[in-house]
Amino acid sequence: MELVTVGTGTVAPSASRTSACHWVSRGSLKILLDCGAGALHRLAQFGLPWHDVTHVIVSHFHPDHWGELPMLVYALKYTTVPPRTDPLVVLGPPGVVRLVKKLAEGYGPWLLDPGFPIGILDVRDREPFPLDGDVSLETFPVPHTPESVALSLTAPEGRLVYTGDTGPSRDLARWASGADLLLAECSLPADQAIDIHLTPEQAGELARDAGVRRLVLTHFYPPVETSDPARAAGARFKGGAITAARDGDRFTIGGGGK
Repeated sequence: MELVTVGTGTVAPSASRTSACHWVSRGSLKILLDCGAGALHRLAQFGLPWHDVTHVIVSHFHPDHWGELPMLVYALKYTTVPPRTDPLVVLGPPGVVRLVKKLAEGYGPWLLDPGFPIGILDVRDREPFPLDGDVSLETFPVPHTPESVALSLTAPEGRLVYTGDTGPSRDLARWASGADLLLAECSLPADQAIDIHLTPEQAGELARDAGVRRLVLTHFYPPVETSDPARAAGARFKGGAITAARDGDRFTIGGGGK
């Protein structure tokens, strides 16, 4: 299972980071964890086969985590040669079906009927949802917005946990226990800490309490970029490798690391 941190930024405009988006591939599965602004151009920049995407999984409804979804559907409709016939599946917490239907009222009916099959499904928390014969998705509620969830992808070779946006949560640490790779938000430095995001130190504590094998930090607002978030997280987590991800970094779950 391969991970590419396509977009490691936030809603704050950045010359080097686009909004939240992470590519996970395994066999025929081509998954986007969130799909924020700039995702499509980054996918093309990094040579990722965006036209083969099979699933988009949304962590919550802030637009820096889903805003590029209509553009993705539009691009798949008009720029794939030959025309796409494979289905696209959009998954998210309860409310994602309602969200996309509301978007279609503004964008147009093509968003729900783009010329290829599109399925949009609400996923219930803590109920494994099979993506194929080997990989399953599970979601877990986190303290950010009422619908916010962390996402877990489990395959025979290992487990990837993505926090989405979250504040500190002991329950999340228990649920993420033993993950092979924890992709954790790391929004703000300690002197700007708020309840609905993590600092580098809190991300390190989450990794420590969950006993994960590797910590990858993402979702950087500008103030934390000028610090050394990996070092700060490492003061709390000493159980494995730590990376402050950049757009385009690549990792392997089950194949020896980065």
